[in-house]
Amino acid sequence: MMGPLHMSSLADLAARHDGFLIDQFGVLLDGSAAYPGAAEALRFLSDLGKRVLLLSNSGKRSDANARRLLQLGFSRDSFEMVLSSGEAAYRVLAARQLPAGTPVWLHSRDGDTSAIDGLGLRPVDRPEDAALLVLAASRADEFGLKEYAQWLRPAAAQGIPMICTNPDQTMLTPQGQKPGAGRIAMLYQEFGGKVDWIGKPYPLIYAEAARHLAGLRPDRILCIGDSPAHDIRGGSQAGFRTALVRTGLHAAVPDSGLADLCLAEAGILPDYILPRFALPPDAP
Repeated sequence: MMGPLHMSSLADLAARHDGFLIDQFGVLLDGSAAYPGAAEALRFLSDLGKRVLLLSNSGKRSDANARRLLQLGFSRDSFEMVLSSGEAAYRVLAARQLPAGTPVWLHSRDGDTSAIDGLGLRPVDRPEDAALLVLAASRADEFGLKEYAQWLRPAAAQGIPMICTNPDQTMLTPQGQKPGAGRIAMLYQEFGGKVDWIGKPYPLIYAEAARHLAGLRPDRILCIGDSPAHDIRGGSQAGFRTALVRTGLHAAVPDSGLADLCLAEAGILPDYILPRFALPPDAP
């Protein structure tokens, strides 16, 4: 099996690709702030005329993600849009046309209700009182998995379906790594609950990205992320090129262990390995 190419910087990849699907957390953001040089690297791609979408397993919708990036120093014209799993899920829910007043349990962060705004659905406080669960985020920095188990077990026993709009198993927080929404959704499955997954590595979000980048050859589109299980597997299955950055979730894994990690988590190796999403110091 041919191994991935180790690239010294983002500049080495720019000439090889016309479109970029870039992860947020672990690539641009460390959980609380922007990585050094990330905003400048994004601007570099945009100035070259590259098509840049930010592809994120965020349960928040596109506009909320874009506002956060602006607050952290990124320029709005350095990317076309944030194609979040939350945005893709909203479109799925809108297409379902659930009856007005359908009770929904929404679990999100920062009081964000955009996952159901304008759809005529009725929020409820307890999962067992809902006809649908929308898991848009993890709040495992506030609540443990035991608490989630207590909340979700009765709903699973009733067969209430769940939509998980953020499949990440772990999330980066200022307190370190915590269980992500994907881990909570897996817990629901362990209780017998049914989960519809929206986001990386599942196909819907990549099909939406391909629609936005219509006209570009798949082998000229590069997915950059820090998760073999999500970014590398999902990008490869969609027919795109992939690059694993050495920041984020697996920053502590030595180079000698990367191949085994990728094969264990994704079943495939990335096309490239990149130290970080940044330009070399002498780049323009």
